[in-house]
Amino acid sequence: MDALSTASPNERVVLMKGAQTGGSEAGLNWLGYIIQNAPGIAMLVMPSLDMVRRNTTVRIDPLIEATPALRELVAAPRSRDAGNSLFRKSFPGGQLVMTGANSAVGLRSTPVRYLFLDEVDGYPGDADGEGDPVDLAIQRTATFRGRRKIYMVSTPTLKGHSRIEAAFEHSDQRCYHVPCLHCGDMAPITWARIRWPEGRRDEAHLVCEACDGIHHEHEKPRLLAAGEWRATAEGDGRNAGFHLSALYSPWETWAEIAAEHGRVRKDPPRLQVWVNTKLGGSWEDQAGDTVPADPLMARREDWGEALPASVAVLTAGVDVQGDRIEVQIVGWGRDEEAWVIDYRVLWGDPSGPRLWADLDMVLQATLAHPAGLDLPMRAADIDTGGNHSKMAYEFCRTRLARCIWAIKGRGGPGIPVWPRRPTRTNKGKIPLFIVGVDAVKDAIYARLKLTEPGPGAIHFPHRLDADYFRQLTAERVVTRFERGRPIRSWQPKRDGERNEALDTFVYAHAALHGLISMGLRLNEEVEGAASEPARTDGAAAGVIRSAWMRTL
Repeated sequence: MDALSTASPNERVVLMKGAQTGGSEAGLNWLGYIIQNAPGIAMLVMPSLDMVRRNTTVRIDPLIEATPALRELVAAPRSRDAGNSLFRKSFPGGQLVMTGANSAVGLRSTPVRYLFLDEVDGYPGDADGEGDPVDLAIQRTATFRGRRKIYMVSTPTLKGHSRIEAAFEHSDQRCYHVPCLHCGDMAPITWARIRWPEGRRDEAHLVCEACDGIHHEHEKPRLLAAGEWRATAEGDGRNAGFHLSALYSPWETWAEIAAEHGRVRKDPPRLQVWVNTKLGGSWEDQAGDTVPADPLMARREDWGEALPASVAVLTAGVDVQGDRIEVQIVGWGRDEEAWVIDYRVLWGDPSGPRLWADLDMVLQATLAHPAGLDLPMRAADIDTGGNHSKMAYEFCRTRLARCIWAIKGRGGPGIPVWPRRPTRTNKGKIPLFIVGVDAVKDAIYARLKLTEPGPGAIHFPHRLDADYFRQLTAERVVTRFERGRPIRSWQPKRDGERNEALDTFVYAHAALHGLISMGLRLNEEVEGAASEPARTDGAAAGVIRSAWMRTL
């Protein structure tokens, strides 16, 4: 915040951070400082317009209302008042404009002196076809060169693709050094310095690398109070960069962070989240390497006709083709360990009702669990792209109560696996969920490399053939450069190669996250299934309870 003041010579301030470290709060404080002490045109850019609306309601408006100095300067919002709305706040001598990085219109209007770019790694790669949103926003400050202030803050994502990491590397790269309470050596708090006795992560502590002195959690406030920022690169005097991990957070303990690491360390997608949000570090892309089909096929297992005992939740992914519907059923266990339960092709004409009736029978079937349960299909995602969108919409319209969802996959950076809310801007006028397929494929390909059972591992039954594994591994990550910025996308390894097995697994995975967004606690479901008495009626061998269905 000192570097953002008008007294500081820094033009650009970069904060690469972990979670719970106050990065966005510092930006809000800066906006308040601008309104009261250094009025001018300011702009806040968030990843999307929806996030701007929510941020204004949850943070900006309460900030103004709770701060007397700001409340006097920014008029209370009134209907039809263009000067105080969800996207604009006027005050004497200036204005705060708020827009989404997905809106090129909002990024190319009037010049601004102050620019707050929040969660820049969540921005799309392109704003309405007009270029990188960060570049578009920074161009608006050119008029004030020498007097402008640009604040970039974000949790990093993938190494080599992270905007915040690239900006930090062009700064003086400051880290917060704290003193050893035993020898006085100054050093940053890093994960390498967090240790614990074997098997007792709840006793995690900080170790001094100079004298091996131990610092416990209750001493963290003393360390922070006595610390100072130190530059680790020369810099140019205009770009101040700060790195702050969650290891410094007063709201998270080292023991909590160490315990979470213990839960996710073997599952690459969840470990990536931990590295990004806890260490404030970028993640080396593991999904970019191709995954060969033959080793996966060699890992097939024989768990018999019964449902694996570790499965607690079933989801399905459905892909509609011109002459068939393909369905993949996936069972989920603790920490998203997955079992492919069934994969089948329903042949027929998707423009008529018969094929959709067959699909309904598949999705209504229950599976007998060894613990004595009959597991229903908890959710299914049906792709509505292609030439049969109308039939897919109609099928989902009357089955929302069964969590049979109409979805559309969308690639690109920053698109979440499951949206916060569906859109209704479709011909069917039904809830349509936009699935971030790139994020799911990243997770799947990283997990396909896991060879041992456990968190995130994927298991395949013996009845799956070579064609299934070729389809599952049919894509790879390609990086291309547009306007000098790397753009990462998933592409077929070979033109025309089928990938329905991958797509349906992606949709089944997204369906699980749809359930989680509704409150599903997967690990609790696993514990609940394990607590049921084992069935003794032999029904466990019945598998799918639909007489007409055949195994592959």
